[in-house]
Amino acid sequence: MFKKLAVTIGDPAGVGPDVIKKWADTAPASLLKKVEVLGNKKFLDTLPAELGKRPVGDFSFEARAGEPSAEGCKIAELSLEAAARGCVCGEYFGVTTAPISKFEMRKIGFNYPGHTEFFAERWEGIPVMCFAGREILVSLATWHDALAGVPKLLDFGRISRAVESAAKLAKKLRGLENPKIAVCGFNPHAGEGGLMGREEIDIIDPILDKLRARYPNLSKTLPPDTVFSRVRRGEFDTAVAMYHDQGLAPLKALGMDDGVNFTAGLSMVRTSPDHGTAYDIAGKNCASENSMRQAVYTAIDVWRNRRFDDIAKANPLRDEYHDRRDDSDKLRDMNDDNSREDK
Repeated sequence: MFKKLAVTIGDPAGVGPDVIKKWADTAPASLLKKVEVLGNKKFLDTLPAELGKRPVGDFSFEARAGEPSAEGCKIAELSLEAAARGCVCGEYFGVTTAPISKFEMRKIGFNYPGHTEFFAERWEGIPVMCFAGREILVSLATWHDALAGVPKLLDFGRISRAVESAAKLAKKLRGLENPKIAVCGFNPHAGEGGLMGREEIDIIDPILDKLRARYPNLSKTLPPDTVFSRVRRGEFDTAVAMYHDQGLAPLKALGMDDGVNFTAGLSMVRTSPDHGTAYDIAGKNCASENSMRQAVYTAIDVWRNRRFDDIAKANPLRDEYHDRRDDSDKLRDMNDDNSREDK
């Protein structure tokens, strides 16, 4: 039996249904057979027949675009639970999640800061939030934490996992064995020698010194305001940010429509588009499906590379990967991999 990629609807009142449908309507039928969408039945009924569909919740529920509701949030939660269980049971090789509203989900008792923490509780491993865009790759030392509390969270475990994830992401998505990794300081100007804060001197740089034997192309802490321009110029291959907005602001400024969120460190594959629910444009058919498409591609690539590392080494992703709009190579890879699995 083929393992499929699960795609969860997210908040049915957001742009998740829009971007899923726009992607599905343009994807080849043979690829859609390898994907299963989880969500409310009335939405699933609008999708191409070749696509796998798994309805959850009240079959009579119909979302109102831009108007989040407790019923819709419950659909989102049930789709996540079913996808997580499906991965553990071997039905799915991974999950691509459409966006939810943390604020709205909290109202129904969904007590997780986001998808990352939800899946971390259900699968093995310690998560690291990573992002891949057209021009930059970045991993985060911390993510859904109040900025005032971040300095106390910066320790060897979090920073070393972020560095390791940055190196692995560059290898999996760019084919780089020893990537040049730029590390953002926490303070302006990376502390300016302690004049603007001592986190770099007292915490981060000593940790980087310990890691450099394993990652020889690892930088010291650098002024965060220039790190990503240096990545774009090719001085570095990937970056590590100390907190959420430090890494995501430049990534989204450079390409909101093609960024992908990838959760590293877990036993299963999880990706998502790099945008939120966007209630203000939901249902208006103007949300771009590009980030959802790239999230599906990335999930397939990470799954393939985890299982067939020798193939990944021989065939690193091309630089123009994010520009492709043809699913044929993804289909070929999935067919090859599943045929090996069935033997």
